[in-house]
Amino acid sequence: MGLFGILSLVLVTAALFAWINHRYVRLPTTIGVMLIALGMSLGLVGARFVGLDITDNVAELLDRLDFKHLLLDVMLAFLLFAGSLHIDLNDLFGQKWVISILATAGVLLSTVLVGGMIWLASGALGLDVDLAWCLVFGSLISPTDPIAVLGILKSARAPKSLETKITGESLFNDGIGVVVFGVVLAIAIGGEPVTALDVAQDLLAEVGGAVLIGLVGGALAYRMLRSVDDYKLEVLITLALCTGAYSLASALHASGPIAVVLAGLLIGNTGRAYAMSETTVRHLDTFWELVDEVLNVMLFVLIGMEVLVMSFELPHLLAGLVAIPLVLLSRLIAVSGTVSALRFRREFTPHAVKIMTWAGLRGGISVALALSIPDGLAARELIVSMTYVVVVFSIVVQGLTVGKLASLVPRNMPVDAPTDVPSGGNHP
Repeated sequence: MGLFGILSLVLVTAALFAWINHRYVRLPTTIGVMLIALGMSLGLVGARFVGLDITDNVAELLDRLDFKHLLLDVMLAFLLFAGSLHIDLNDLFGQKWVISILATAGVLLSTVLVGGMIWLASGALGLDVDLAWCLVFGSLISPTDPIAVLGILKSARAPKSLETKITGESLFNDGIGVVVFGVVLAIAIGGEPVTALDVAQDLLAEVGGAVLIGLVGGALAYRMLRSVDDYKLEVLITLALCTGAYSLASALHASGPIAVVLAGLLIGNTGRAYAMSETTVRHLDTFWELVDEVLNVMLFVLIGMEVLVMSFELPHLLAGLVAIPLVLLSRLIAVSGTVSALRFRREFTPHAVKIMTWAGLRGGISVALALSIPDGLAARELIVSMTYVVVVFSIVVQGLTVGKLASLVPRNMPVDAPTDVPSGGNHP
């Protein structure tokens, strides 16, 4: 079966599972389709015991599709651009310190904490894993993924500031996390010691290049949008901006995710306000919302089916279960540290740390990064297994319960003040 046939099969499966979820399961779409796909995959594994073994055929198709390439080199650009188009810059600036600290220092801190604790835990479990590879796991599991949780937060009528922080943090820490992962992975493979200077230099180069590409590309697209009034052409320009900025950044060894996020923010705010008619805005939103929804459903179906290409061993599964509380603890430390550092500038309610910790979902990017580790390396299968266990727990358990946690916040009390206020001030 060729690539078109495989993609067709994935689309048909995604549409079928989304329909089943909508009609019968009635969970949030992304979580529902992933659970159905995971259940089907486990059913195929169980069918081996009755003499019906087609898992190898399905696994071969998934290998040919190459999940890590499909997500990191194709789908991620569209998902991040679509998400950034609908972020209000005023709201984003209101949460700028929380977002910037969590997306940078928070990712680095989480990487070190998770890596160190996993290294200690692996020794207790009898697994001989170098610290460098534990840090690789820490780097790929630290970026948060809001895709599954945002719909739940909206249905729970969570405060706008909460949605902005979760979305803004994830849009930027995806890019930071990918950069840190690349640096730490190269060090682990090369056997070189991990130094803060190595990480800082690569981070500065990739982020700086991405900022330049995103802003320049967005500015050029903005000028083109202002010069025409044809929604079909204008949608095409945004599509070209998304793919072009991501590809150029990747070719120049800059961060493609950060480039498309900045370009999307510019077009979604300045472009929407000054370069588009109401007709164009309506068609643009419809187009990108459809792209976002279709790709999300495909992504979570593939996450559920990826269990078929993984070789789970009992020690690896046990390590994954141990990793769940360690990842959550690292997230708690990063969030609480950020909140504590900013209390002198603004007020936070007691619920802020709890909700932001539990809402820090891990998703497909973590799985794709784990699968991108070259074959044949001793720690690869352990890292892939731990990542999958943490991601499934995060999406299913945290994703299905964070809405209830957010709904505990009184409607007249935001999770934190929408703008910086002196400590001790009143909530608006």
